[in-house]
Amino acid sequence: MLRVSPLCDKTQSDFEKLFTEYYTELDCGENIPHLLEEYILPDIKSGLVRAELLTDNDTPAGFILYQTDDIGNEWNLREGWGDVRELFVIPSLRRNGYGKFLLYTAEMKLREGGTHKAYCLPVDGTEEFFTACGYQKSNLYNEELDCFVYEKPTLANKCK
Repeated sequence: MLRVSPLCDKTQSDFEKLFTEYYTELDCGENIPHLLEEYILPDIKSGLVRAELLTDNDTPAGFILYQTDDIGNEWNLREGWGDVRELFVIPSLRRNGYGKFLLYTAEMKLREGGTHKAYCLPVDGTEEFFTACGYQKSNLYNEELDCFVYEKPTLANKCK
């Protein structure tokens, strides 16, 4: 059975393993333990970023990190918009709807919090996934990540 639940102390170790696998796959050259300890986990624990863990029959299968952009947040790109920051499903489970399940869960929670539009900065090869989920390539370009911003002007529609 698939389950998505907020990250908690009990599941932090599973999240850290998945995040390490994710960043290793991205091959960014980052110091992953430092990134987790200094940025990711503190942002999650402070409520700045929300994290949801996906499990398949109680086995960790993926995660999503998202937030509502706010002027007080250094990651603020589009104030008042939802920002889908990271989405990861373990490779053996991809193309089975798990990513869409994670994305839809985050979008639903953003809507419940009063956010009605979202964006993402997709890595190479994931643009088609986000397009299938209603995101559209915008004219905004992010120099730092070398990609276009993809927007979803309303969170009312679901993934195809």
